[in-house]
Amino acid sequence: MRSIFDLKLEELEDYFVSIGEKKFKAKQVFEWIYRHKIYDFHKMSNISLSLQENLIQNFSINMLIVQKVQESELTNKYLFKLEDGNFIEAVLMKHDYGNSVCISSQVGCNMGCTFCESGRLKKVRDLTTGEMVRQIIMIENLFKERISSVVVMGIGEPFDNYDNVMRFVRIINDPLGMAIGARHITISTSGLVPMIDAYAKEDIQTNLAISLHAPNDELRSKIMKVNNAYNIETLMKSINNYINLTNRRVTIEYLLLKDVNDTSACAKELGHLLHGMNVYVNLIPYNETSHIEYKTSPNKNVMNFYDILKHQGINVTVRKRFGDEIDAACGQLRAKEVDL
Repeated sequence: MRSIFDLKLEELEDYFVSIGEKKFKAKQVFEWIYRHKIYDFHKMSNISLSLQENLIQNFSINMLIVQKVQESELTNKYLFKLEDGNFIEAVLMKHDYGNSVCISSQVGCNMGCTFCESGRLKKVRDLTTGEMVRQIIMIENLFKERISSVVVMGIGEPFDNYDNVMRFVRIINDPLGMAIGARHITISTSGLVPMIDAYAKEDIQTNLAISLHAPNDELRSKIMKVNNAYNIETLMKSINNYINLTNRRVTIEYLLLKDVNDTSACAKELGHLLHGMNVYVNLIPYNETSHIEYKTSPNKNVMNFYDILKHQGINVTVRKRFGDEIDAACGQLRAKEVDL
């Protein structure tokens, strides 16, 4: 049975029209779910009993199962069990300016980035739109505060689940849905060029982040196998096309691995690669895991890399570390309860 959380407002409107109901009933259902947080069709008091029964017969309104919650000062990590028994993780990050959630888009990941814990579990399946939406709903309800921004950077490659991710974005951005502003939604990709090109034509003001992590093909192919399909030259052309079509700045994610991609030479090469582009670089100190041999770049290397990019006129920041003490930081999500 299809989840009610899979449907955009327009799709629910079309469904109601198809069964002889008034179109505006869809807005009422959306308001019950996303504004009033009612997850029982029988409690939607301005919906007729016959329509309530129709919804019960044709749509589920079930939530995910909360398997485990780990909390720290700035971060909460949630392990969710899906209806088919698979597990995913999502992370709440507490900022001075509001609460952000990092959600997963797949069970496992096929990108095979050598530094990423998430990719150790091969892709089992894509998440449905509703499974992504419910990660936010459940965290908001458990934490009892509004979620103001969303990043799709958890387990999985979002653009390998493109259609469901785009539907998810439309639902959480909808004023009658979760009403999260488009500029507070960021989608990250390891560099699936055809999907970047498609995303450029979506006509929505969400943010794009590119996981680059190396300034040349030789190094990037060693740590990110996606580079064998879409090399840096191809990727840069796609990013420039996106910028030209959308007039939006792109975030370049760069994970610093000790003695691998954190050298002065790498910094200079990256600055040359990105010169003149409407981008900013987000330097990410690597979060070590027990299963992967890479080490965290020393702070002096991080700041040297930062200084070189700054000197070359590149907008650059160093990401604040969130959640590494509970294995909830960038690259650490895996759902440990799943045996590998």
